[in-house]
Amino acid sequence: MTQEPARVITLVVVDDHPVVRDGLRGMFDSAPDFRVLGEASNGVEGVEMVGRLDPDVVLMDLRMPGGGGVAAIAELAGRGARSKVLVLTTYDTDSDTLPAIEAGATGYLLKDAPRDELFTAVRAAADGRTVLSPAVASRLISRVRTPAAAGSEALSGREREVLELVAKGTSNREIAAELFISEATVKTHLTHVFAKLGAKDRAAAVAIGYDRGILG
Repeated sequence: MTQEPARVITLVVVDDHPVVRDGLRGMFDSAPDFRVLGEASNGVEGVEMVGRLDPDVVLMDLRMPGGGGVAAIAELAGRGARSKVLVLTTYDTDSDTLPAIEAGATGYLLKDAPRDELFTAVRAAADGRTVLSPAVASRLISRVRTPAAAGSEALSGREREVLELVAKGTSNREIAAELFISEATVKTHLTHVFAKLGAKDRAAAVAIGYDRGILG
């Protein structure tokens, strides 16, 4: 008798290409710990479907006729949706990546990501962890770099450790356990990291970290 997984992550797929939607549904439905609740062909449909089905994670394309991904991400964030949005697209230019992250996306992957990497990213996104590959992070640099950030203070050893763990997709709770500190202390370190790097969130901090060589 097949044992059911302890947790099933639910998804909604938003993409204007039927072949892509079918492929993603088949891929995720083949794994016991994922379940695709629905598919939408544009951002407007996606927002409506997420509101109705309340998935754990939304796989969101960016450029779609009838309603783009960035506007949909911003709308979901504005509505206080519980669902985490993981951008999955063919576009990796800085004009695409940063607006999506700023709108509220939890992460950003390209469609050529291997199956296992995509599964890992969805699990991380469901837990609220930032999912940003080094390749995508490098595309953000020209947009996140600011004069204020250029002259910012150096990170302390502990702040660097926290940033390295964030880059691996580690949650605040997991960081606290690994470093033997409280979650409140982790949040304080992150606040200092953001201020020193001139970053508004975890994803931007990771991108700047890669650019400056703080992260390998």
